[in-house]
Amino acid sequence: MMPDIEFAYPWVLYLLAIPAGMIIWYVLSFRTHSADIRYVHAEYVRDVKQSLRVSLRHLPFALRILVIIFIILTIARPQSSSSIHEESIEGIDIMIALDISGSMLAEDFQPNRMEAAKLTAMDFIDMRPNDRIGMTVFSGQSFTLCPLTTDHAMLKELAAGAGPGMVEDGTAIGDGLATAINRLRESDAASKVVVLLTDGINNTGVIDPLTAADMAALFDIRVYTIGVGSSGPVPYPFETPFGIQYRDVEIPVDEELLQEMADITGGRYHWAETKDALEQVYESIDEMETTVVEITEYARTADKYLIFLLPAMLLFVIEIILKYTWLRSVP
Repeated sequence: MMPDIEFAYPWVLYLLAIPAGMIIWYVLSFRTHSADIRYVHAEYVRDVKQSLRVSLRHLPFALRILVIIFIILTIARPQSSSSIHEESIEGIDIMIALDISGSMLAEDFQPNRMEAAKLTAMDFIDMRPNDRIGMTVFSGQSFTLCPLTTDHAMLKELAAGAGPGMVEDGTAIGDGLATAINRLRESDAASKVVVLLTDGINNTGVIDPLTAADMAALFDIRVYTIGVGSSGPVPYPFETPFGIQYRDVEIPVDEELLQEMADITGGRYHWAETKDALEQVYESIDEMETTVVEITEYARTADKYLIFLLPAMLLFVIEIILKYTWLRSVP
């Protein structure tokens, strides 16, 4: 495939009028050229077939025209240009700390809080294609579901399988945050963030949530806390000998604690009563934690005169060979 060609001296292309004029002159001269032998009756020569050499008598002139055209194009200095595009990304490392306690099965969100939280977290991951993102989960204990990675497809696949029952039940908010901090504390990213989502009150764990928040501040990690759930009683599925039965229960959220954790680290607390509100929370965090991209663009050119000069040389050699050998005696 021919590369995109530009000419350094495009005004030279006006010289293409020379071969055009030569063609016109040649055609007019051929038409007015008179034969050396005249016949009274055309019947004498009607059935005479021209030899291949005679049929090709115009070939040297055609080759000469092509040679001139290629030489003019070579003088115009053909070049190919390529645009160099470089990006310098100031990345953000983000850990999502997700509550997977049994209370997340409440169905005030559709289909329940757990699935809504995972789906919105996956949408948030898709918003951040240039960042390393990981996930920790917590209930009575906490663990790293996925370390920081740019393989967002793998992260989403692991997140899809998270849910209550993976560890003993409870709500260890401090442990969940501490596990996320441990994954971020040695990061060299320009910005380090934890997004912690819960629907309950800290009731177990080894590390106090405010102590974990102080640790986050020490490592310059911002914590965005999200409380989820509707106000008042919410439908919750209970397993009974007669199958799943629903009862309305209250699942309080310690908003004061989540607000204080966010304040200590320079983050922000959000409350989401619906799935739509939760989506807006993630969009708000995405806007606040922007990724800086520095773009450098410059052009590089390379001379491509050989693509015209070599054919010109080849055609000139062919013309000379034909003119002084096989077609030498053809008028």
